[in-house]
Amino acid sequence: MSTNDGGASSQPSAPAAAVAEAGGRRGVGRFRKQGGRPSENGAGIAFGLAAYGLWGILPLYFTALIPAGPLEIVANRIVWSLLFCFLLITALRGWRTFRAALANWRTFGTLSLAAGLIAVNWFTYTFAVLNGQAIEASLGYFINPLVSVLLGVILLKERLRPAQWVAMGVAFIAVLVLAFGYGNVPWIALILALSFGFYGLVKNRVGGRVDAVTSLSVETLVLAPVSVVIMLILLAGSQATLLSEGPGHFWLMAASGLITALPLLFFGAAARRLPLSTVGMLQYLAPILQFITALVFLHEPMPLERWIGFGLVWLSLAILTADMVVALKRAPKAGAATAGVASH
Repeated sequence: MSTNDGGASSQPSAPAAAVAEAGGRRGVGRFRKQGGRPSENGAGIAFGLAAYGLWGILPLYFTALIPAGPLEIVANRIVWSLLFCFLLITALRGWRTFRAALANWRTFGTLSLAAGLIAVNWFTYTFAVLNGQAIEASLGYFINPLVSVLLGVILLKERLRPAQWVAMGVAFIAVLVLAFGYGNVPWIALILALSFGFYGLVKNRVGGRVDAVTSLSVETLVLAPVSVVIMLILLAGSQATLLSEGPGHFWLMAASGLITALPLLFFGAAARRLPLSTVGMLQYLAPILQFITALVFLHEPMPLERWIGFGLVWLSLAILTADMVVALKRAPKAGAATAGVASH
């Protein structure tokens, strides 16, 4: 959310970068995915549903950590994730790859920048959930694909198709409606969408050179010193809850490492088995579940103007998704025509 908050993942779309980061060897992966076996596709769907399903119910987990505050939760999440990643690296015999990532200054610098972005994303999301703004947080992940397209235009000089321009226009109107509904600009949603959009853009520069576990390990290693200092300061000021709320609370906090890494591993398994278009469709499951969780279980208000705003966002995403599907269907035909010309 991380992965979602999970991370995962983004350009020209959020799933694309996450797949590139998690799957590795993109060219081979794409070739293999074109004709994947039904069993592989079925397993990929199951892994994808597990990943996005876990990311989707994160609000329930964070509310279970109360009275811990967002700063303590994120600091613990980073430290426990690093420890869990070290266990995974040991089990997968990935220390050579991890050391290579640390030794390559370009890779390490890129992942350090990604670490800062995901820290902003994690803190903002946790703050939103604990302050009764989980619905607005889900909005951030709904509009993330649109932000990814916008970043592609601004930073990568990509050209939009007419349908994409329409989707962006509808999304802009939606933000205006939601700003009216909230009484101010939905900053939480925008910070989440922008931080995760830039996170995906940065991670895309690493590409398939670093696998998902190594990537998360380096990012949490970069953030760990600050996180440990925060935990010690909170402990010294009697503001930490890790050791004061009983063993159940302690182990719930410690489980943040597993809860952070497990959906990322599921996502990596799905990304290696499914076409990008399928992963792109599955990504909407997480914000949908977050939205339902906030509405049904956390009882957050949803007045009419917010329904209208969210409806416009969903319409924009429907246009964007339909355009993506059409473009993907045309791509093989264009490739075949090109190959035909080249063979002559």
